[in-house]
Amino acid sequence: MQNALVVAIVASVVCSLLSCWLVLMGWSLMGEAVAHSILPGVVLASLFGAPLAVGAFIFGMGAVLLIGGISTSTTLKRDTAIGIVFTTLFALGIVLISRAPSETHLQHILFGNVLGTSTADLLQVSGLGALIVIVLLTLRRNFVLLAFDRLHAVSLGMSPGRWSILLLMLLALTAVTALQTLGVILVVAMLVIPGATAAMLTRTFGPMLWISCSSAVLSAITGVYLSYWWDLSTSGCIVLAQSAQFGLAYLLAPRKGLISTWRRASAHPNRLVPNTAAGQSSSPAAT
Repeated sequence: MQNALVVAIVASVVCSLLSCWLVLMGWSLMGEAVAHSILPGVVLASLFGAPLAVGAFIFGMGAVLLIGGISTSTTLKRDTAIGIVFTTLFALGIVLISRAPSETHLQHILFGNVLGTSTADLLQVSGLGALIVIVLLTLRRNFVLLAFDRLHAVSLGMSPGRWSILLLMLLALTAVTALQTLGVILVVAMLVIPGATAAMLTRTFGPMLWISCSSAVLSAITGVYLSYWWDLSTSGCIVLAQSAQFGLAYLLAPRKGLISTWRRASAHPNRLVPNTAAGQSSSPAAT
């Protein structure tokens, strides 16, 4: 139980920090693509007795390169390339699972098995998580500039392409880190919902990081305890806890919430009020 709680908290912190950039840069679909594309790598690594993290990272980066190659060498848009690559790789993973001699361990890969976390799993997740957090916080200003003002980044000598690749590498590593907690299928929720919740509650990036992280940690603790005492799916409980927090933010956020938007519309019936609750307001400002 203690290992499960620590792993869930570490994974939630890592995913929630990266989630802020994914939401602001419109990369949520890319997060889903990487999370699903690592499945065949994990299955192959399991079948050959190799570290799961290695197989997952290789296929995650392979998916990123394929998406970039298709979108730049053809007239297809990036979202189309993402749909092609991640569905193909995910289907490959499903086929490999169907040919696996034992599906028990691979079912844990799909849906997570945080309550079965070993000491080795704890060390792996903690090590990868610490690396990702250190890189994100150390290079935070560069990544913020990449998200908010690419032209300014270029004028300062930055290469947006290279920094985007680095961020995508961190995304692949983050998916590997969250694999033990949520599994392949639900890891995308941990990469999107915390950042979306924070974006509803603040307009500045610094507080957004703190809110996202706090929300994810609270969801992880709640989900682990609910699953432990009521014998429920841990990954499902964590995601539902995050979704509940987003639902509250969607309703009650002071500036962008549905209720506050409705009140402003009622107070000024003749004035058009932007649908901020639907996410059409401006992005949080950089700090």
